[in-house]
Amino acid sequence: MSDIDLAPARPAFAKAPTKRMAILDAAKRAIVRDGFAALSIDSIANEAGVSRQTVYNQLGDRDQLLMAVIEDVTARSSTSLMTVLATFPDKPDDIQSALVDFAVRLMGRCMCDIDGRALATLLKREAQNHPALFAAWTEYGPGKDWPLIAGRFAKLAQDGYLDLPDASIAARHFFALTNADLPDDGTCARPSEEALHKAAVTGVSTFLRAFGSRQR
Repeated sequence: MSDIDLAPARPAFAKAPTKRMAILDAAKRAIVRDGFAALSIDSIANEAGVSRQTVYNQLGDRDQLLMAVIEDVTARSSTSLMTVLATFPDKPDDIQSALVDFAVRLMGRCMCDIDGRALATLLKREAQNHPALFAAWTEYGPGKDWPLIAGRFAKLAQDGYLDLPDASIAARHFFALTNADLPDDGTCARPSEEALHKAAVTGVSTFLRAFGSRQR
């Protein structure tokens, strides 16, 4: 398993000011690496190549900075998810193979990329002490994305590939099952391609035993 590259990521929004994005990227790396408790405005300013006052002018104090990081990472993750969701299988010849391939793309480009892993790490470490994080995450992530995701599974059921009492619940099970066997050593690290594929195969097999069409 290789470490995630915590180099500055591409801005989520093309018009985002360069200094603001540099500060957000530096803060993201620091929070993921050391935790929010160890966050220093001076160290963020130094890593971003700006002054301490610029950090305050652009993003505010430590709490405001943390919220901005969560909102930015969540927005980027949501954008990546929509890109991958566009590849969701439609009338596949082999439903199991198609869902495995989709799960690998989903985990590799969304759940296990820099922003997806950073988001998971931040929520795991900081959400209990900063419950407002959940509000931002819900607004930018599940609140907007889940109906679209559930709709894709509902379409597969409508076409006879799945047997779903509730498409939203089935979609959540799909996410949980395909991520269940991913290695997690407690760090923000990306699993190998082999590990991604193995987790996808296991998760999809279990998912189809529960939700696969009985008529096929």
